[in-house]
Amino acid sequence: MANLTTKHMGISLKNPLILGASNLVGNVDNLKKAEDAGIAAIVYRSLFEEQIQLEDYELGNQMEAYDDRNAEMISLFPNLEHAGPKEHLYNLRKAKESVGVPVIASINAIYKETWVDYAKQIEETGVDGLELNFFAVPRDLEKSGHDIIAQQIEFLKAVKSSVKLPVSVKLSPFYTNVLKTVRDLDAAGANGFVLFNRLFEPDIDVEAEKHVAPWNLSSHSDHRLAIRYIGLLHDNIKGSIVANNGIYEGIDIVKMILAGANAVESVSTFYHNGIKHVTAMLEELNDWMDRKGYKTIDEFRGTLSAKAINDPFVYKRAQYIDMILKSDEYFNPVI
Repeated sequence: MANLTTKHMGISLKNPLILGASNLVGNVDNLKKAEDAGIAAIVYRSLFEEQIQLEDYELGNQMEAYDDRNAEMISLFPNLEHAGPKEHLYNLRKAKESVGVPVIASINAIYKETWVDYAKQIEETGVDGLELNFFAVPRDLEKSGHDIIAQQIEFLKAVKSSVKLPVSVKLSPFYTNVLKTVRDLDAAGANGFVLFNRLFEPDIDVEAEKHVAPWNLSSHSDHRLAIRYIGLLHDNIKGSIVANNGIYEGIDIVKMILAGANAVESVSTFYHNGIKHVTAMLEELNDWMDRKGYKTIDEFRGTLSAKAINDPFVYKRAQYIDMILKSDEYFNPVI
């Protein structure tokens, strides 16, 4: 039996498989099932500032709907306020207390003051780490990419100076230079990185002529983008690297570690295959290591990273040049 232990953000993990943030973790029974199946850590679903603001707005509208219906009426309801993040924090604390594996909180905020305030309140729940979701929806034609990144670095520094928890950053791939962004955040104190965010993508129903919100699970091939950037980042930054998106099987974990990842976060595979699939993924990882003669994760982590291989172009090539030159080897088209 191979030793599957690894680390993320300095947190010791019994294996490299982390249950990513999703609605699955909102159920304590699911958390216990994941722990029993062998999951190494759990990322609790994100605390969204925008959601809290929307709920506050909706509550205000409901409470004020019948105000001032006659001269003597000031308010039909007592002066109530939205509870803010309190419900989320209560459930987060409950999740932490229900399992023995590390629990990592997740934040998706807008303003620096809110990032810091939420981080402080989350630290009080006793969680083991904090994951910051950085993605700026492009709404302003005048705001430059440099300004957005500078603001995110400012948010990270503010959070790091306010809490003692290890802090990772979950990024989207939509930066002009992901490598430079990661290196700058690494220099600013990030303890780890998760590559990449699974973002909401709107769709259009052409018959109804309206926008729709499709169920947005990852596909198996989505992990290839993470392989490229993990392979390029390995041994070039201090923070740990976690792969996200399209991690469906144990062999996908192997791929990410070979590229240089410390661990992976998975969600979609558990919607498709159930939480017990954790066990099957870990067994496949262990069987591969036994077959290859590896005793520990570190023995093969990064052995196929950009720094460790002879081909300087395998991670840097963006076009199908090699496939075009050797088309007969890759496919036999029907003409």
